Amino acid sequence: MPAHQWLKKDREYVWHPYTQMKDCRKVPPLLINSAKGVKLYSEEGNMYYDTISSWWCNVHGHNHPKIKKAICKQLDFLDHILFAGLTHKPAIGLAEKLVSLTPANLTKVFFSDNGSTAVEVALKMSFQYWQNVGASKKKRFVSLDMGYHGDTIGAMSVSGVDLFNKIFSPLFLPSFKVPSPYCYRCPRKKERDSCNIDCIKPLEDLCKKKSKEIAAIILEPMVMAASGMIIYPKEYLIKVAELAKRYNIHLILDEVATGFGRTGKMFALEHASVEPDFLCLSKGITSGYLPLAVTLTTDKVYQAFYGDYEERKTFFHGHTFTANPISCSAALASLNIFKEEDTLKRVKEIIPFFHLRMEGFRDFPLVGDVRYLGLIGAIELVKDKKTKEGFPFEKRIGFKAYQLGLKRQLILRPLGNVIYLFLPLCITKRDLEEILNRVYLVVKALQTQK
Repeated sequence: MPAHQWLKKDREYVWHPYTQMKDCRKVPPLLINSAKGVKLYSEEGNMYYDTISSWWCNVHGHNHPKIKKAICKQLDFLDHILFAGLTHKPAIGLAEKLVSLTPANLTKVFFSDNGSTAVEVALKMSFQYWQNVGASKKKRFVSLDMGYHGDTIGAMSVSGVDLFNKIFSPLFLPSFKVPSPYCYRCPRKKERDSCNIDCIKPLEDLCKKKSKEIAAIILEPMVMAASGMIIYPKEYLIKVAELAKRYNIHLILDEVATGFGRTGKMFALEHASVEPDFLCLSKGITSGYLPLAVTLTTDKVYQAFYGDYEERKTFFHGHTFTANPISCSAALASLNIFKEEDTLKRVKEIIPFFHLRMEGFRDFPLVGDVRYLGLIGAIELVKDKKTKEGFPFEKRIGFKAYQLGLKRQLILRPLGNVIYLFLPLCITKRDLEEILNRVYLVVKALQTQK
């Protein structure tokens, strides 16, 4: 069946996520037929660079033979079982491996199946922990006003991206919000070289006043992804961890996007050497091959739920596909690739070139800020470089960038006025240079259209 007939059926039956379906009549979805490494191939044979790792999850490139082999091997033994009262080797092996890779205080692994549920698990565990230990007033959470933690109700409650979730706000759980450490648009109107991380003060004041009501602080370490790849100083994260410890508040780190090498280290928290009470992981855990998520926590938290059934301390939470054996096998294969292919060492060799080339975008009049960490890079477009005034929503500058990207065989999916790259760790210098050259042409074309 020709591609246009498939796309006709798509319009008739499919509702795509985060998509205004009316746009699909103007720019139909790409019908992708195959993929290899950092490249996607359409049904019509056109190649496109997957510059955003297929929504931030593809780590080692598409169709990696070692992950495929692990999946096929597991299929010969066990497809799926419930994980309540039963267990299996892939889940046990993966839990042990994750504990060995993460901070020493994290010793227990709870499985789920996507980033939002990993966050929901952390929120519910923190909440119930305080109830189990008799601190019944600790029921509220603190998050950043531009943070994003998922699309389920609890995760949205601790998120702050209004465009994504404002309509659902009547459903939210009560929570506290504090200003985000957004250096380009500093909430304290200061410059980074002399600010002394003053943006921490609202959180510090809140902890002083409300610590007996606060169960946990949740944030994305180092990179606030969905809000525009906002990269903030490690000193801010260190100070947050210090406040959480000082005021007896749980620290939840959401590394759904930043985990597994994205920032140049296995986990973004390593930049600040902090130890959270909960660590949420998903997306890259299987290199994007199958759904899986985990929430790691401490023995102290675990022990608060440990007791006779009649004590009603049990954590009543679970999902049908929790710890699916095939997904766990894919995750183990992905983690083995990091070691066998020395992925992080190879990435560190290419990062300086990437950062140097990113700096070249600053010369454009419509580029207000350029930021990067590891193989994550962002270009914030502005209407007025001097005042930092952004483009109004109606201009849809991001959608224009997406369209221009497709013409240059790039899969770009800007976040509002921010064009970003979230590159697979298998990227070669040659492909990276080609991608950056094409992004340069996209920005240049936007400059003439604005």
